[in-house]
Amino acid sequence: MDEHALETIELEMAILLRRATSITTSKKIGNLDRSAYLLLHQIASHGSAGVKALADEFHLDISTVSRQAAALEQKGYVYRVPDPLDGRAYSLQITDLGKKELNEYKQARLVRFEELLKDWSDEEREVFGQLLKKFNRTFI
Repeated sequence: MDEHALETIELEMAILLRRATSITTSKKIGNLDRSAYLLLHQIASHGSAGVKALADEFHLDISTVSRQAAALEQKGYVYRVPDPLDGRAYSLQITDLGKKELNEYKQARLVRFEELLKDWSDEEREVFGQLLKKFNRTFI
C-alpha cells in the first residue's frame, strides 16, 4: 500500500473534520444539529424506525440514540408509534414540523456545499460524491 497516499488521506481527513466542525459551530445552519439531521433524514427516507434500528444504522449506543430521539420528540419533530406486539417498544415517525425543519436544514447545507464546490466541474463533484459514499460504506 502506498504510504504517501495513506499519509495524505490521514492528514486531509483530519483537516476536513476540523473544518466541518468549525463550519457547524461558527455558522449556524437552521435549527438542527448534525445528529438530529441524520436521524430525521433516516426516518424521512426509510420510514418509521425504532431506536435500536437507528442505533444500528449509525453504529451508536442505544442510549445515545434514545436521548437524541427524546430531544426530537420534545421539539415536535417526531412522534412515537407504539408496537402492537410489544407494549414497551415503539418506532419513531417524522412529523410535518420535522419534515419542514429537515428540508430547510438540507437546503441550507446544499447552498453551502454549492458555494464550496462552485469551481469544481460536474464530473469532479460526481466522482467526489461517489468516493465519499464508498468511503462511508467501509465503516459498515
